[in-house]
Formats: sequence, C-alpha cells, structure tokens
Amino acid sequence: MVTKKIFLASSSELKEDREQFEILINRKNKDWVDRGVFLKLIVWEDFFDAVSKTRLQDEYNQAIRECDVFVMLFCTKVGQYTGEEFENAFGQFKSTNKPFIFTYFKDREISTGSANKNDLMSLWAFQERLKALGHFYTVYKNIDALQLHFTQQLDKLATSGFIELKFDTGDAAAPASIANQANLTGSGAIAQGSAAVAVGRSGVFVGGKNSGDINRGSQTKTDTGGGAYIGGSVDTGGGDFTGRDRITRGISPEDLDSVFASLLAAIVQHSSADTQATAAKHVEELKTEVAKGDKADDSKMGKTVDGLVAMVPGSVGAVVNAFSTPILGGIAGPVTRFVLDKLKAG
Repeated sequence: MVTKKIFLASSSELKEDREQFEILINRKNKDWVDRGVFLKLIVWEDFFDAVSKTRLQDEYNQAIRECDVFVMLFCTKVGQYTGEEFENAFGQFKSTNKPFIFTYFKDREISTGSANKNDLMSLWAFQERLKALGHFYTVYKNIDALQLHFTQQLDKLATSGFIELKFDTGDAAAPASIANQANLTGSGAIAQGSAAVAVGRSGVFVGGKNSGDINRGSQTKTDTGGGAYIGGSVDTGGGDFTGRDRITRGISPEDLDSVFASLLAAIVQHSSADTQATAAKHVEELKTEVAKGDKADDSKMGKTVDGLVAMVPGSVGAVVNAFSTPILGGIAGPVTRFVLDKLKAG
C-alpha cells in the first residue's frame, strides 16, 4: 500500500469546507485503497495544543515538508500562519519538486459594512504574491465545485503517474483516462504491471530462449545476409534494428512517461484551466519529438520548450529537471541547451 499525504491549510472561517474536503478524501479512498493507494489527509485539527519544545506552527511546517500534496483554501483573509504554511510548501517545492500545490479561493458575497480592512488587505496581498510567482489559484463558489475540481486534479495526478494505481488482472479494461493518455485506439491492447506484455491484434509474444522458425501465419521473410532473420511485420517502435551483432532500439514509452510525469503534473499545478489543454499539447509535441532519439529536431525541441515555459512560467523547474535526466540530456542539441541555459540563468 502506497500512502500519499495531503496537507490541507485554511483559516478558521472555512471550517465547513475543510470538513467537506475530508469527506471527499474518504470517498476517494474507498475507490483507491483497493488499487494500492491510501490518501492521508492532514489538517491542523489533528495536532494537539500540547506543550511542545518548539512552537506548534513548526510542527505544522514539518508536516508540510513531508507531504506529497499541499492544498490551501482561503476566502476573506490569509492569516499569518496560513501564509507561512504556503511559503513553506512553495520553498519545499522549489527544492524538491514536491509537494504539488493547489490553492483555492472561495468567492462569496460579503458585507462591506462588517468587512475587516486588515483581513481584506491580507487577502489582496496574498493574491498579488501568487500572481508574482506565476501560480494560478482556482476560484470556487460552493463546496460542490471545490470537490469536483480537486477530484479532477487527483485523477490527473493518477494519469500522469505521480499517483500509481494498481489494476487487477481480472479487470476488463483500464480506465478511459489511461487509455486516452496512451492514445490507444482500435483493436490494440493495454498491459498493466511491471511484467505485463501488451500484444496487439494478430500479434504474438514469444518468451524465453527459442530457436528455429516461428510462423505466425502468412508472412514474408527478409534475408539479411548472415545477420538477423526477420519474419512478418517488424515494428521497432521508432528505434533501430541492426542485423548480426547488434540490436538497438529507441526510447521506450515507459521511460518517456516516467520523465514527463513530473512535467505534466507541474502544468496541472501552475496553469489555469483555460491554459492546461494547450500546455499539455506542447508537452505531447515535445514528447513525440524526444521519442525520435538521435533523429529528433533540436530546433523544434528548443522552440517547444521556450513556448511551453512562456505559457506556464511555473513549469521552469520541472522542464530543467526533465532535461537533466540521462534520457533527455543525451538528446538535447545546441539549440535546446541554449534555451535551457537561458531558463537557468533567468
């Protein structure tokens, strides 16, 4: 069982919203516990007001540094400690790319006669702070809207691979979100699990050591002059096939998914709902180009990276980290490296 910790920060005025958020997490756990994932929600009511060697806020901050997801709710004010919790989470994210941060602003009618000037100033100052960081908060009108939006974000984190759900071998099919993420259509197949093998229509998987001919029906054979002997249609998945002494292949989809998972999650976190679809398209274009390996168009990669970061400034860290991996680092040419150096310097 994998546990993902979610820290929920908010002021006392949103107590009912916190309670309903907890109900949402409990419902999600009913679905996900059987898939090997438990969501542990941490709220400030969980800490006792007991004598501590440090101030209680320090214990909250330590819990934030250890969490995987940080959620903040605010409405008419942002108190000193709530603001401190956000800064703590943001600083941790800059250092480790975790926790993922989601901020929700509850827009409701207030009486100007009873409104507290200092509270409103703290709210406006915090909104300006988020704007300067390039972080977009989500506006919600009621609890139903909050629950719906965060449920969608959890599903996106699962689709990106940050939350890894397990699927039983008896399941009829994988969730539609995963099928869409992999862009699988027609009569192909989906394999789940580290040792699973997906075999498409009319395909044959042969394991172990084998010798002699393997006949899969009507086929053509290619004699490579002492090298490899090929029967039927051969797809190298975008890589190379070399006869006789060497077989090489391109970057596997699994490796690409692993590298791009954090980048997709950063897009979800740092862009508005209107921007996410376009930004995700840029990520897919970059992923497609990277999959070509040595044949990737360096100018196109550099241009895509530059456009992505211009659209979602908060994704800079995730982009730089992705290209620091051996897979992407070995593909980046002079144009892409120039763009990355510019991002690091900026």
